[in-house]
Amino acid sequence: MASNQPNSSSKGDRPKGIFSLDISSLKFLTNLRKESRQFAVIGLGRFGRAVCETLYNMGYEVLGTDVDEKLVAQALTDKITSSAIQLDCTEVSALREAGIFELDTVIVAIGNYLEESIITTLNVKEGGVKYVVAKASSSTHGKLLKKVGADLVVYPEHEAGCELAYTLTKPGILDRFELDPDNSIVEVSIPEEFDGKTLAEIKIRSRFGLNVLAVGNDDKFVINPPPQFVLQKGLSMVVIGSNKDINRLEVDQ
Repeated sequence: MASNQPNSSSKGDRPKGIFSLDISSLKFLTNLRKESRQFAVIGLGRFGRAVCETLYNMGYEVLGTDVDEKLVAQALTDKITSSAIQLDCTEVSALREAGIFELDTVIVAIGNYLEESIITTLNVKEGGVKYVVAKASSSTHGKLLKKVGADLVVYPEHEAGCELAYTLTKPGILDRFELDPDNSIVEVSIPEEFDGKTLAEIKIRSRFGLNVLAVGNDDKFVINPPPQFVLQKGLSMVVIGSNKDINRLEVDQ
């Protein structure tokens, strides 16, 4: 085997998350427009804090807001935003004075308070914000958010629940990125039956209808590995295909 084969020894300790961010509910960030540079996050609960921290650590300007002064102070103390202010997001004048209407993208992370969530989404959209993301707690809530102008509605609790179900029933799937409701990219542990065999020998495309995008571990991944690439237990492989075909791939943790 070529010397650039990834070493499998360190695979067991590496955290999950090659394709997604730290929590599954933040996968929507990959859909944000490339030109967005300044963000406002309205609502600094657990979801809002996670969005703020992720965007801020990615190097973006992030303004965090909440009606609760304690949450605003905590965000500043924890340094998860560029700035944070206390305001009533249902008041158009407060949003305008805070400069929120001038930002590229606004994330309404209020979720559990339907009236405030819907009014705020309407306010920021009518205020001229080009791209508004809103958190919904139910399908009905999501439909209402769409009707008042939300460009993207996210359901973090639903996504987290789906992720937990996959973790419990398919422990060998280390990470999952849904392309659409029917197709995904997943990172999976190398099954024991594949250990020591080449990609050509396992015939993953003809047997399972899947394509291998990469093989490796946290130290090094080989992209588009050749047919003669030898798989080793302890490594992982990144495959793309339909969810139905992925679920046929039996993998151990």
